[in-house]
Amino acid sequence: MATANLGFEEKLWSMADKLRGSMDAAEYKHVVLGLLFLKYVSDAFEEKYEALKSEPYADPEDRDEYVAANIFWVPKDARWSHIKNNAKKPEIGQIIDQAMIDIEKENASLKGVLPKDYARPALDKTRLGEVIDLFSFKVGDEDSRSKDVLGRVYEYFLSKFASAEGKNGGEFYTPNSVVRLLVEMIEPFKGRVYDPCCGSGGMFVQSEKFVEEHQGKLGDIAVYGQESNPTTWKLCKMNLAIRGIDSNLGEHHGDTFHNDLHKNLKADYILANPPFNISDWGGDRLMEDARWSYGIPPAGNANYAWIQHMVNKLAPSGVAGFVLANGSMSTSTTAELEIRSKLVNADLVDCIVTLPGQLFYSTQIPVCLWFMSKNKAPRGLRDRRGEILFIDARKLGQMVDRTHRELSSEDIKKIANTYHAWRGQAETGTYEEVKGFCKAAKLAEVQEHEYILTPGRYVGIEDVEEDSEPFEDKMARLTSELAEQFAKSQHLEDEIRKQLGGIGFEF
Repeated sequence: MATANLGFEEKLWSMADKLRGSMDAAEYKHVVLGLLFLKYVSDAFEEKYEALKSEPYADPEDRDEYVAANIFWVPKDARWSHIKNNAKKPEIGQIIDQAMIDIEKENASLKGVLPKDYARPALDKTRLGEVIDLFSFKVGDEDSRSKDVLGRVYEYFLSKFASAEGKNGGEFYTPNSVVRLLVEMIEPFKGRVYDPCCGSGGMFVQSEKFVEEHQGKLGDIAVYGQESNPTTWKLCKMNLAIRGIDSNLGEHHGDTFHNDLHKNLKADYILANPPFNISDWGGDRLMEDARWSYGIPPAGNANYAWIQHMVNKLAPSGVAGFVLANGSMSTSTTAELEIRSKLVNADLVDCIVTLPGQLFYSTQIPVCLWFMSKNKAPRGLRDRRGEILFIDARKLGQMVDRTHRELSSEDIKKIANTYHAWRGQAETGTYEEVKGFCKAAKLAEVQEHEYILTPGRYVGIEDVEEDSEPFEDKMARLTSELAEQFAKSQHLEDEIRKQLGGIGFEF
């Protein structure tokens, strides 16, 4: 996000955060994002309403006009003008709750999605009124929609809440640069896109952006998702609704392993960031599951259950890209090693990328990206059967604050272009191996390494430039620099002693 700020996202965040007071970030998230959503649907509605008023034979109260324009119908008392006029009243909480109920009643696709607990006593109504005043700028009119103002504010806020919540933040938010890299790698131009643990929907939003950037149109991809956390499922529904993205997230939240809401789906593209290393996923109740074509995953770790679930969901030429903890590349527990060896031998593993640390808000665990392909010799691309591409990207990215790193657009392009060139996409040039960065290994080599998929094993060590400075010259230069530093240090020490002496502290 640091790269593409509208400028006011940051200001808005600091003002909204000031109003949070002592409220827990996890709780405040729903207060703020719910209000932003309400503001958005109201702006879009009121703009259309005014436009219809100026048309000779149009009726601004005709619901069909709004449905045809893909705009939510907002009843009178739920419109922002009404909310704003009552912002300072002690019953503002009830007024917002009623607005949310009325909007849900009038728009079937939002049923059960909007937050409705603004009246609770614990929520300071004066602060709530101040947040309403803060959000009284345009976010849903046509100009703002074309600039995706709310989408960007919503995403910025999600990332800030993820950061504030730390560990739990990872449950609903995957850092933007990681999502962009996944999407750029698998290029979801057209077809069915699926995320089995979709959080707040970042993978879908980025996929739609990708399609539009490549002259496609909204609707070229069909979105399927599932999310087990009920409040995160609602966040996702709102996030997609404000961008006009049609989606099938199931009728309700649901556990992907135990209640698969898309049983018969075969997806062209799968993008996911499953929770890392979950131990209590109920694997012992799924021993006979049809999805485990390559072996039963251990009950104590869901990583290989996620991998197999996704492979099972791929269409005959489908591609999957997903995030996993680094341990997944080399774990040698009997069950996992057996599954990994079968996946490699079935030629499903296409590419493995290791990422730098500190990209995630929720964990310091270093992560990697897996890319699986059902068809390694598709029309128009090189036949890459019997090969796996390894990319070691641990040295890329830069720190954007004390604890977080981000991949730049150049980093993303470098990794994606390497993968695309290896696949034989003419526009990215010829693939070349780079020591310490990328290597295409034959399956026999991977078998020799006992199916360990850690790129560091294959890419080697980058060539270090020869140091042309003679040893004597270098030592002379370094010792004179060191003498200079010592002198500086002595001067500072004397200065500190003098200052302390001046206020009566001799030593």
